[in-house]
Amino acid sequence: MGRRQARETALQALFQVDVGQVAPEAALEMTCQEFGIGGGDKVFADKLVKGALEKMPELDAVIQKIALEWDLERIAKVDRNILRLALYEMLFEDDIPYNVSVNEAIELAKVFSTEESGKFVNGILGKVVEQPKLYGGQAKTEGAVPTGAELTK
Repeated sequence: MGRRQARETALQALFQVDVGQVAPEAALEMTCQEFGIGGGDKVFADKLVKGALEKMPELDAVIQKIALEWDLERIAKVDRNILRLALYEMLFEDDIPYNVSVNEAIELAKVFSTEESGKFVNGILGKVVEQPKLYGGQAKTEGAVPTGAELTK
């Protein structure tokens, strides 16, 4: 399946936790069973869910800092969770290049939300890419930080 499917699974589990108040372990297990996710993909999805939930106050603070005119609760729930997932990867997973996290988040928004959501997600994440240190991130390996042109789709 791959990491894209693992990210979709992680997003669905985060959404269940956020909206349905489902326990993270139960949400992940139900989603993995429903879509036949196992092995390394399940391990990666689990890492993303646990990491995003553990770092949620920091991730939400980044979203609030960038989306000045948007109260966190006004952001569509799926978009909010896509941002949390991508920001977790960008700020806390050193082995995932920024452009991968951004592009995957945009694709998730297109599948699970709207075309406009993809642009919104891109705008928020693009600010982090431009100045990662300002948001608690760091420069990644050479070639990992995309230019602005690579962020737009």
